Amino acid sequence: MKILGIETSCDETAAAVVEDGTKIQANVISSQVEIHRRYGGIVPEVASRQHMLSIVPIVEQALSAAGVKPKDLSAIAVTHGPGLAGSLLVGVNLAKALALSWNLPLIGVNHLEAHIYANWLGEDIPAFPVVSLIVSGGHTELVLLKNHGEMVRLGRTRDDAAGEAFDKVARALGLGYPGGPAIERACKGITPTHRLPRAWIKGSDDFSFSGLKTAVVRLAEDLQVANSTSPSPAALGLAASFQEAVVDVLVNKTVAAAGNYGVKQILLAGGVAANKLLRQTVVSRSTIPVLIPAPVLCTDNAAMVASCGYFHLLKGERSGWELDVVPGLKLGASPR
Repeated sequence: MKILGIETSCDETAAAVVEDGTKIQANVISSQVEIHRRYGGIVPEVASRQHMLSIVPIVEQALSAAGVKPKDLSAIAVTHGPGLAGSLLVGVNLAKALALSWNLPLIGVNHLEAHIYANWLGEDIPAFPVVSLIVSGGHTELVLLKNHGEMVRLGRTRDDAAGEAFDKVARALGLGYPGGPAIERACKGITPTHRLPRAWIKGSDDFSFSGLKTAVVRLAEDLQVANSTSPSPAALGLAASFQEAVVDVLVNKTVAAAGNYGVKQILLAGGVAANKLLRQTVVSRSTIPVLIPAPVLCTDNAAMVASCGYFHLLKGERSGWELDVVPGLKLGASPR
């Protein structure tokens, strides 16, 4: 079965065709990073307008690249939350229009769940049960998956998401936007210079990065490197220390949860999962296999949406024409 996936949750306009949930036939992504860089962050109104300009050509490009026509498709999967309301509306409304005109099933997909399914698009297929760390600009969640559609949220961030903290620290140190890639590039070959605080939240699988972010910002002010247009060695050492601290907490909590729940594998997901230090550290500290999507599948894309939609379709799940966007859509349920 070939599924057309559509993704417009934030600032990437994407469409993809995936066969049987695992084989990418086409994966087209139009990024707005250069547009939002001048503002130092995403402007929701600008993002939604850009989606409106890009979405139809991107879908046409994906279908052409896959060599498929509407009659070859089995369903259309689209992200309906969480994300920016205006951006989500563009994708959902187009998906509804196409599903209606092409007489295809419509499947609303949770953006966070879709990130997990990027792991089904590699050479190795995950073996349940697994623990997945979803870490991105807006979310940091730890999830136990027992099977398709059977998931329990073990932990979440209580304040800043890891990617959000990266953005704020990068801005404070004058390293640019987006913060994650900017800090990773700047810290290449740089030795951490500070032992920064870690919020372990004992007895919980939750995360907290607000205190760490604040500590870095205050140190930057004390070292007189805050908002520098040309980062000094002191700023780079501080950035490397921050990256080390974030990765330390993410990996330790993920590996501990995997041991506590006796899972077979660990899955990484989300934009921050493209970070090389995170990827290397979780592999080196885990005693069980770790699956990590290719970097292009860590950031927002539609192939992961199509893959996730396929497994919902297999279970007989469909969305009605009343499908609406849910900007604050949650993932899974709290453990009992």
